[in-house]
Amino acid sequence: METILVPRPKSIRDPNRAASSLLLAQVQHLNEVEKGLPVRYQSGIFHKSIQTEGEAARYIRAVTEAIHAAHDDAVAEREKPTPKRKRVIEIAAVADEAGERKRRASSKGKKSKAKKSQGKKKSSRGGRKS
Repeated sequence: METILVPRPKSIRDPNRAASSLLLAQVQHLNEVEKGLPVRYQSGIFHKSIQTEGEAARYIRAVTEAIHAAHDDAVAEREKPTPKRKRVIEIAAVADEAGERKRRASSKGKKSKAKKSQGKKKSSRGGRKS
């Protein structure tokens, strides 16, 4: 059998060639992923304006790099040590003592007046006197 020679194309990738439907579908899927990223990682490229393979390649590269950057930043954020919190009981106890001191100081004059007026009040229970 004779060997058939098939010439190799000079370049498989042609940045000016119209993007195939498969490539445009991939761009659309990446656009959905990009919407879920924080705003600072979004590329700002309008995906419906992509017409050629070169434009699609630039968009795919930008979104892929943004996904990797967002992931790396999230990992670094998780690894940061969180500061130790003070116990809630200690904070509440300090706040209660300060409030108690204020109440004591402001209610000294009111207590004596309130006790005098309580003794003079008539009973409002049961309308009959015995």
